[in-house]
Amino acid sequence: MLDLIIHQRLYIGSIALFILGLGTLFLHPNLIKKIIGLNLMDTGSFLFLAAMGYMEGGQAPILEEGAEQVFINPVPGGLVLTGIVVAVSSTALFLSLTCRLYRRYHSLNLDDILMRMWSGEDKVEQEEDQESNPVSEQEENEEPK
Repeated sequence: MLDLIIHQRLYIGSIALFILGLGTLFLHPNLIKKIIGLNLMDTGSFLFLAAMGYMEGGQAPILEEGAEQVFINPVPGGLVLTGIVVAVSSTALFLSLTCRLYRRYHSLNLDDILMRMWSGEDKVEQEEDQESNPVSEQEENEEPK
């Protein structure tokens, strides 16, 4: 049994990372922790893909004459690299949206933000902002002459 666990350690680790990220995503109301949970899920899926392409004793798929060797599969590596690029860009997008929500609601707690949105406090704050700033949107968009 212990030998099986040691042999499948990469798969077990990837599943553990994914489950930890999923729990973080669903159980924490803090938006930053939700983003961290999403990144843990990404890392777990990348580890799983890399483990699928790994073969013990395998080499890079470079053909040499007269040599019969076991090669690793290069496709999961390419998928992991593509996934990392997508994960970094989506993390940047989520962080920028989180910054914008924090500026508007002064909280990173998702429950507080949703309560303010549903109670209409957001509309009151917008009206106060418009009263304190008399410049209209049309005047902001006009180019100086």
